[in-house]
Amino acid sequence: MQTEILSGPGRLQGEFVPPGDKSVSHRAVMFGALADGVSSFTHFLEAGDCLSTVRAFQALGVPVRLEPGTGRLEVAGVGLHGLKAPEHGLDMGNAGTTTRLLMGILAGQPFEAALFGDESLSARPMRRVTDPLKQMGAQIKGRDKGNFLPLSIRGGKLKGIAFDNPLSSAQVKSAVLLAGLYADGTTVVREPVPSRDHTERFLLAAKAPFDREGDTLRIRKAERLCPVSGEIPGDFSSASFFIAGAAMTEGSELTVRGVCLNPTRTGFLDVLKRMGAKIEVTPKGEVPEPIGDIRVLGSRLRGTRVRPEEIPSLIDELPVLMVLMSLSQGESLVSGAGELRVKETDRIQAMVQNLKAVGASIEELPDGCMVRGIDRLNGGTVQSYADHRTAMSLAVASLACRGEIRIENTDCVAISFPGFFADFLRLRQSV
Repeated sequence: MQTEILSGPGRLQGEFVPPGDKSVSHRAVMFGALADGVSSFTHFLEAGDCLSTVRAFQALGVPVRLEPGTGRLEVAGVGLHGLKAPEHGLDMGNAGTTTRLLMGILAGQPFEAALFGDESLSARPMRRVTDPLKQMGAQIKGRDKGNFLPLSIRGGKLKGIAFDNPLSSAQVKSAVLLAGLYADGTTVVREPVPSRDHTERFLLAAKAPFDREGDTLRIRKAERLCPVSGEIPGDFSSASFFIAGAAMTEGSELTVRGVCLNPTRTGFLDVLKRMGAKIEVTPKGEVPEPIGDIRVLGSRLRGTRVRPEEIPSLIDELPVLMVLMSLSQGESLVSGAGELRVKETDRIQAMVQNLKAVGASIEELPDGCMVRGIDRLNGGTVQSYADHRTAMSLAVASLACRGEIRIENTDCVAISFPGFFADFLRLRQSV
């Protein structure tokens, strides 16, 4: 297991291009596979989770070509009904997005497939996806009535359903919409709080029989999907660690180039501005996602409250936001974030324990945390719990440490951002 040792305090200076967006990279492979024709993309994320998606669709008979080290992806689509039964079980690795969205696609196939994953993924709940897919007509078997991997899914004749998405989960919503491509009638998804809309954007780009009106999404059975090509924008969640580090350390000046500015992803920026962060956003267009540059100047931040309705647009940024709150003036509160407890690890517990270990004044709540800001953290040893976002958040915390912070088990960052520590050390300056 790899260990990173970082000495504080520090600040961030320079320019940074984040790796390709993980959510968009997953969908580029999936929609490319189901299209009639060839789809091509640049800036594909060559990280563990997205490579699990590539391997899964190759095992399903889809010609997927990725030029290593270039981010160039080409998918020769086999159409909605061209997938083949895999010879062996499909290894999902640690990829929750791959697993849940793929189940929606497999629900419409005339064969059975088995899915398994690593220890962390096997502990993550799947019933939120398997229950609506069963209602549509899929046969799913697995531990705890299909709640945990390993599980098997046999597609069947699907029917459209009306589904409320109370968790505001983009993964659940996407699985149901993808199954809706194969279902008789109309599939309706309603979500009172909007979640990430990457799947909807791909459906529109692929000319699927899909429409949205307010909080209601509708999809009908499709005959074919058109190929989609373009540039995958920089991952906002990956960029958020650098944005946070620069925003909280006086003397920092950082520009993030070519990052995804999808409004369902950038709630973190709204919270930062509320905390007094000096941030300038410059849109550059849509390809097909909104893309642009973000400039950040460091300053002392003030505490804030994050409300439940804000959580879906910043769920991945909450661990690093807890670091920011620990170093901001006054008190901060996060509520409505219970979903953090069923990620790669229990991120509420992991971040509270780690931040306490380096001197933060933070208390765990059932669905969030209460934080009282301090000027500096102490050094110490902290644990990633094999969670990539926990590890990267703790690296950001090192910028405000009086001494040395030792982060155990940092291999996990390769799941989403293999080059994180190289970029972090390049931009980091001691003060």
